[in-house]
Amino acid sequence: MEDYIAALTEGRILMGAGPSDVHPGVLRALGMPIIGHLDPELFEIVNHTKDLLAKTFETANDFTIPIAGTGTAAMEAALINFIEPGDKVLICVSGLFGERMVDIAQRCGGDVEVLEAEWGKIIEPSDVERALSKRPAKVVSIVHAETSTGVLQPIKPIADIAHKHGAILVVDAVTSLAGAPVRVDETGIDVCFSAAQKCLSCPPGLAPITVGARAMEILEARKTKLHSLYLDLKALHDRWGHHRFYHHTAPVNMLYGLYEGLKILHDEGLEASFQRHELGGKALRSGLEAMGLSLFAQEAYRSPMITTVWIPDGVDDVRVRKHLMDNYRLEISPGLGSFKGKIWRVGLMGRSCARENVMLFLTALEEALIAEGFSPEQGAGIAGAREVYAR
Repeated sequence: MEDYIAALTEGRILMGAGPSDVHPGVLRALGMPIIGHLDPELFEIVNHTKDLLAKTFETANDFTIPIAGTGTAAMEAALINFIEPGDKVLICVSGLFGERMVDIAQRCGGDVEVLEAEWGKIIEPSDVERALSKRPAKVVSIVHAETSTGVLQPIKPIADIAHKHGAILVVDAVTSLAGAPVRVDETGIDVCFSAAQKCLSCPPGLAPITVGARAMEILEARKTKLHSLYLDLKALHDRWGHHRFYHHTAPVNMLYGLYEGLKILHDEGLEASFQRHELGGKALRSGLEAMGLSLFAQEAYRSPMITTVWIPDGVDDVRVRKHLMDNYRLEISPGLGSFKGKIWRVGLMGRSCARENVMLFLTALEEALIAEGFSPEQGAGIAGAREVYAR
């Protein structure tokens, strides 16, 4: 079985929308001997992990924990705990994951208004101001880095407007945390969640979340019993806070891995990580444009972590991605929704955000495009990326 898995996975380079490549140190940590999930030593590891998560979110929030689950679990927890039946909610939608927040808010009985922007564009703060002036809301939610479009949404203006109108702001930072500045306290985010498998370079299965003072007041004042036991944030806070009450069996080895991944991140330095992602994103975009390809996301709001690019006319999406995998063991992601077959999503997240990956991808893509009858100038992509890295 071990040989079978090794044959399938060896040499893979993950440059899709997630997960990212996992650091060898994290893989070693995952393989350490398991201890009891109520062992005091595990709580010490979790305490250190919580401290590192708070540094990563750049917050002083005491309530900063890893949820056992993927980013979707954290998204659900971030909404259902603060929305009671009939509560007015404003969801900002500019891609698939904004749509998912609408679904969750409606499922828990929220009175949801949807503020939509065209996929590939940001949500304009003036539109949020207009919507809340007409119809105040208890909760406003928005995606920071929309994985389906490659757009990086400015959050500070949205936070200021939400607070002006008495709302709390919930932010999806699944793709952005550790790859671009989130700065929870400075920005004024009330609830922020992420996932381990993107820029933290850990396997899927844990989802960091942080809750600020305004949101805690709403949580404490909740009138109806939460319909979810597993995602009850008050119970989870007790589980990992001072009380250490039993709530669920913790994924012990996943916690080892997250702790090690956060240590590796902070050994590099948070600002250094931001700079590495920014440089990698610029180099990749420069290389793609030098090849004659067009970028999808709105200019000036392009995410360093996910680059979206239009597929040229006459080029087959599936054949190109198969060429990359078969010949280079390199994975990128297709478009989602109505953009399936129309764009590619190329990830540079965490350990996957490396110069050698950018250069390999541009080389491999040039080869695949030539096979499809689209002929960029030979070596133009590499030259474009190299110019950025040389600056």
